[in-house]
Amino acid sequence: MDQKPKSVYSLRPVNKGTLQINGLGDHPLWEQAVSLTDFIYPWNEGVPPPMSFKALHDEDWIYGLYKVWETDAVNLSMEEDIKSAVLKSDRVEIFLRSDEHMNPYFGLEMDPLGRTYDFEASLYRKFNAGWSWPKDQLMVKGDLNESGYTLEFALGKALLNKLNLLKNNHLQAGLFRGKCISLKDEMAEFKWISWVRPDSTSPDFHIPSSFGELILL
Repeated sequence: MDQKPKSVYSLRPVNKGTLQINGLGDHPLWEQAVSLTDFIYPWNEGVPPPMSFKALHDEDWIYGLYKVWETDAVNLSMEEDIKSAVLKSDRVEIFLRSDEHMNPYFGLEMDPLGRTYDFEASLYRKFNAGWSWPKDQLMVKGDLNESGYTLEFALGKALLNKLNLLKNNHLQAGLFRGKCISLKDEMAEFKWISWVRPDSTSPDFHIPSSFGELILL
């Protein structure tokens, strides 16, 4: 299996405790982060609506910021079950793995309201239903606005190290958006957006070729 990450993004460091997230993405420290905008439709024609990803890190946390600019409606499910609602809503995602074998790998799918679907799985799509991201190792906040939405998250390095995901300041990650183009009778239809073009003819991020690499400077 030769599925090494194809794309690389670098995270600049900030002083411990200086970056607080509020879902707005307006903290001045974000100006220090590299803006990643190379997102594509892997399985649809045309250019997707603009979006960006930024990330920074300090001694204890990795911080991420998604900004999505959307002129169409941002469709959100209001089901009572949060995980089910997220899976039927417009959302941004980050997948994490230790290596290309993806045994296991982890995902966070986050909607504009800050609701989160988190999972542990192994290749191929073997989900551990009893697993959830520890609350003290995750922060997620979102903001739905007139131009689209922003989503900020923070991942505790203690857990990333424990799961063998953060190795030598390298983190293998997939960065995605599910653009919900319709939501009728609780049935959702999506166009999928990705940083990396996966080696698949049909929509699928749960494969080795969907990952890039984050490098902590």
